[in-house]
Amino acid sequence: MSNQLVTIKVDLDTFNKIKEAYSSYLIEAKGDYVDFAADVNGTTITGYSSKKSKRSITFKGENASKEASKWGETIELVPEEKEELHYVDFDEQIGSDEVGVGDYLLPMIVVAAYLPKFKYQRLKELGVADSKKLSDKKIMEIGPTLVKEFEYSKLTLPNSKYNEMIEKGENLNSLKAKMHNRALYNLHSKYEDVIAIYVDQFVSEEKYYKYLNDKNEPVVKGISFKTKGESRFPCVALASVIARYYFLLEKDKLEKKYGLKFPNGAGLKVDEFKKVLLKQVGQEEYDKLVKKNFKNYSSN
Repeated sequence: MSNQLVTIKVDLDTFNKIKEAYSSYLIEAKGDYVDFAADVNGTTITGYSSKKSKRSITFKGENASKEASKWGETIELVPEEKEELHYVDFDEQIGSDEVGVGDYLLPMIVVAAYLPKFKYQRLKELGVADSKKLSDKKIMEIGPTLVKEFEYSKLTLPNSKYNEMIEKGENLNSLKAKMHNRALYNLHSKYEDVIAIYVDQFVSEEKYYKYLNDKNEPVVKGISFKTKGESRFPCVALASVIARYYFLLEKDKLEKKYGLKFPNGAGLKVDEFKKVLLKQVGQEEYDKLVKKNFKNYSSN
């Protein structure tokens, strides 16, 4: 059965009920009007809230209609989008992407990557694309080569530090903005002549720069913010694969240390796993390993 795309239009009360119902399945949400995103057994649920107070929920996956029908709303079947995005810039460029944002147990990692024009062909030879389209096996195969042959800046935010920053008043997007800015600066300070700088957009440009409120931190200007940046710009695709490579290394490190298989995301499997982890390591160490502001932390 092919993927379905279903959209329902809802009022505020229903919107909030749906958001709460999927709070244990939240994944990274990107886009100016995206309020939340969740993944339930392969069906992606995305909540949109526009400036005109219009609200809608999309369900995408083989069971989209079944999942949408739970809410008793009139559903609108939308033809599956066939458009494929292609790279639109092949000149010298710097781009950044992140991973781990929607993961309860694993750290957030931001990578900025520099791609000179003459190395694009090498990138193509290695099969680099958006990391979400590559298997973990493929990423582990090409990752060591990428980090040797390409210049990049990597920032890792352990969950213990993440919790500390959240308690000080930061939020997910402000942390991402600060990490992207620093990673980009680390590269752009070396290649000041590069004018093409891309970020896989997760918030509006206005809000992004508003979050960069540390007067002691240099700010990279002239950024182009685009959703699905990894499908438009090869430097963002490169950054996404390197970020995923280090994410998998962090996961492997945790699994070897604790002798457990750490699940991704923040869904039902994570809720089942967290009980095993807590029993093994105790509350104090557990609190350092997880993102405490996730619904998983307070749920039974």
